[in-house]
Amino acid sequence: MANKPISEMGLPKSIANVFAARNIITAKDALSLSEFELMELLDVGFEEVMLAVAHISEITCPPYHTAMSLLEQRNQNEYLAGHLPTRLKGVDAALCGGIPFGVVTELVGPAGIGKTQFCLKLALLASLPTSYGGLGGRVIYVDVESKFSSRRMIEMGFSSFPEIFHTEGLAQEMAGRVLVLRPASLSEFTESLQQIRVSLLQHHVKLLIIDSMAALTSGEYGQGPPRHHPLGWHISFIKSLAECCRIPVVVTNQVRSQGRDEASRYIFQVQSRTDTMEDPSKFDSHLVAALGIHWAHAVSIRLVLESRSGQRLIKIAKSSISPSVGFFFNITSSGISLLSDEGVEMMGPEANTIHCQGLI
Repeated sequence: MANKPISEMGLPKSIANVFAARNIITAKDALSLSEFELMELLDVGFEEVMLAVAHISEITCPPYHTAMSLLEQRNQNEYLAGHLPTRLKGVDAALCGGIPFGVVTELVGPAGIGKTQFCLKLALLASLPTSYGGLGGRVIYVDVESKFSSRRMIEMGFSSFPEIFHTEGLAQEMAGRVLVLRPASLSEFTESLQQIRVSLLQHHVKLLIIDSMAALTSGEYGQGPPRHHPLGWHISFIKSLAECCRIPVVVTNQVRSQGRDEASRYIFQVQSRTDTMEDPSKFDSHLVAALGIHWAHAVSIRLVLESRSGQRLIKIAKSSISPSVGFFFNITSSGISLLSDEGVEMMGPEANTIHCQGLI
């Protein structure tokens, strides 16, 4: 708006012509000068200058918004953006509808906790016809660790939606909507991203899953964060895919042990800096998400899957719109099933520390 021509701002012709004659063409030209400088340059009175400046400022400057109007605008944008429901009632309620479009959602947890099971169910849900609550589109599934199982996904379908999957040929049709890529290295994954961008635009893709990001840097990421993040470019590219294509992007991340010498954790993990510094051994036995703080800031939603005394728990560790709550769950023939839709509130560092106690 600073470059908007003064001639298009509706000023009286007499004063607009004076601005043009003195080569003051844009709003920026006028507002860069004081009122007294304009009086001298335009050779007009103070009152005329003040009225002209006020008019230009009103048109150029962005309008004020109330907190209520911003909230209404955000709710409207989220409604238009949409969500992919997980069919886990408590989780969907806490996330205001499910996995949101346009951002990166991360699943973090130890091996065998159920991250891939969650991804398989999401792939199934995205490929469901819209008449059954799905997105009715294709899914791109980047299977880094070769854990994708079409048989398991179809088993979830028969168990969750028997009325659909017992229809002849529909199971095969649904499985055919999931496109699986298996890059063998980080360089192959980099090349795949370019292919993925084209596919998202051309093939009615409604969900992108990457399982797992951390496996791509196996051997490159140690106990502490590297000087240059090996996935720095990839992080930005994946975020741009989510934002530009307005689809949900789900990635999985592994865990690592938190070393005694780590002075701090992610900003959204720390209840108080005093707690962290005074007793570093307090968190020594805990696991933390791999890939480091650069990656942690790139994801909009982090769901942590962990095990406490043999019980699996999924909790919302990071979200700008959701409370930090956890839900105990089992893995059944239909995928992840919550034991209760009532969430358990997570307080302070508990929201982000990752436990692996008694996992079978």
